[in-house]
Amino acid sequence: MRVGLYPGTFDPITLGHIDIIRRASALVDKLVIGVAINRDKGPLFSLEERVAMIEAECAHLTEQTGTEIIAHPFENLLIDCARDVGAQIIVRGLRAVADFEYEFQMVGMNRALDNSVETVFLMAEARHQAIASKLVKEIARLDGDVSKFVTPRVNTALKARLG
Repeated sequence: MRVGLYPGTFDPITLGHIDIIRRASALVDKLVIGVAINRDKGPLFSLEERVAMIEAECAHLTEQTGTEIIAHPFENLLIDCARDVGAQIIVRGLRAVADFEYEFQMVGMNRALDNSVETVFLMAEARHQAIASKLVKEIARLDGDVSKFVTPRVNTALKARLG
């Protein structure tokens, strides 16, 4: 069984994330969405809320693709998380060239730690390339319309949180 790990904070999950999850599902039998516990980032949504959003948004993808998709919180090194869930592949989404330099460094470090785990980069579809959770939260905080960037369920959660 080919297992992939797609890590991130997903605060909140966006249409860009869902696009990458959908496309990564075609590459693996099981896709683990690694939900990072990153206290330094001060997430808007709790870990439990982020996991619940991912599970709700990905349930239909499991039905459509036949790929098992699960959310898995982690706070350790990414490469250790990959080992913990039995992933042979780490999936990373790229939005723009600016992402590449950081991701290139991460691949090098992860390969030095464990060269048996490959990293696969997927480009977000053009209509999703500008979407970033940080920007979505900023727009929502300022009463802007984020419905083009998130699902209706996530949009409702943002409105409820930011009031």
